[in-house]
Amino acid sequence: MDTEILRTFVALSKVKSFSRTADTLYVTQSTVTKRIGELEKELSARLFKRDKRHVALTIEGEIFLSYAKRMLELQDASFKEIGAHIKFNCFLKVGVTNSIYECYLPPLITNYLSPQKNNAIRITIDHSNDLLAMLQDGVLDVVFSYVPFHKNGYECIPFQTDELVLVTSSKNTSIHEEITKNDLAKTSYLLCNFTLQDAGLFIRELFPAYHQFSFEIDNSTKLIPYLLEGIGCTFLPKMMIEPYVANHELRVIRLSDLETPIIKSYSAFRSSDQQRMDEFLNLS
Repeated sequence: MDTEILRTFVALSKVKSFSRTADTLYVTQSTVTKRIGELEKELSARLFKRDKRHVALTIEGEIFLSYAKRMLELQDASFKEIGAHIKFNCFLKVGVTNSIYECYLPPLITNYLSPQKNNAIRITIDHSNDLLAMLQDGVLDVVFSYVPFHKNGYECIPFQTDELVLVTSSKNTSIHEEITKNDLAKTSYLLCNFTLQDAGLFIRELFPAYHQFSFEIDNSTKLIPYLLEGIGCTFLPKMMIEPYVANHELRVIRLSDLETPIIKSYSAFRSSDQQRMDEFLNLS
């Protein structure tokens, strides 16, 4: 399947305009139309609904989109890996969630990239399920996530454990040193939709169904600047906020009638890569 056609399909699914897709790819509009027509003929499926004003994916187009993206990612990854293996002793493709990266990965990466080793590494930061799909596609060599992964031909080992703590700015006087579950629901809570398994469920169950939060985001580290400005409170991994607590920029709020769950993270990789992973994780 022609990758230029796949790239055209992905671009059109994003911008939803034949003319703007042509501008983005530096081709004519007729070229875009021809490529989509060839793809639909090859798949024997209509991928877009079009009229004079709108372009939208069909159900078949929605299904094919994820596969098209994965095929392009796999091709790009293969080209990069071939080039890297010519230049470096070892090239490692690592997928990791943002919070695990911020808390734990830099020391491992620094050690792996020491000059005498002549290694190379590429980091992909994404959500757990997307990373695990890329691991199975061969786009990634190892994934660090909060989701345990059990499948024949792969290893999944515990990586780190952490505490979930409730924090706010040290200058935020509207929240006391200790808080109850009922009082927490009345605060200005900054919600991060990170997938922490039991921890994520624990946070959601603290608030009524359809609770309207003052702020929501899917990247936990992006909450910290707002906390530092004295806005609201939130639960975060202890390892992430320890430097701010040590500098008296953030403070931990005690929970009078709650016990927070332990955050568990895992590393998953192909069984055939055990030796390389032992080296990266400093287990060898």
